[in-house]
Amino acid sequence: MRKLFVLGTALGMLVALLPGPAAAACATQWGSLKKTNSAHPDSVIVTARAGEHACFDRLVVELDGKAPGYVVRYVKKFVPDASGRVVELRGAATLQITMLGARAHDDEGRPTYAPARRREMLPVRDYRTFRQAYWGGTFEGTTVVGLGVRARLPFRVFKLKGPGSHSRLVIDVAHRW
Repeated sequence: MRKLFVLGTALGMLVALLPGPAAAACATQWGSLKKTNSAHPDSVIVTARAGEHACFDRLVVELDGKAPGYVVRYVKKFVPDASGRVVELRGAATLQITMLGARAHDDEGRPTYAPARRREMLPVRDYRTFRQAYWGGTFEGTTVVGLGVRARLPFRVFKLKGPGSHSRLVIDVAHRW
């Protein structure tokens, strides 16, 4: 009876270490190479938010108008604006999100989105993959955000319509390869 108990316990520990259905469901084919879309509407950023999901961390930028074009890629040095100043972000890798035709101010120049702190645009420090979200700001109709991440991991970018006249640009970064 004791041998059977020990064998059962060892088998239970082995099964607990094997990847379960959730791990298999997290497999992605996203890759970590640059993703682009050349659309260049005149949209206005109204808010941004982040969330943790079972397989990835998500950044959402909501706009009034059509979703912007984008260039999203890993960079060695994050340069948020035309100053040429390099900004170091927490994490082992940095994802630069450049939104084409997206601005954070109205036609009169009044801010439509201005986080209280550029360096901590959103509270993501304790996320599984995200380490820091940096608000780079808008310059000549292009807006830049830096995302410090745990490692160079697969990511995807897509656009969503709605609600109403709004749209969203979504960036998901996987928790693992």
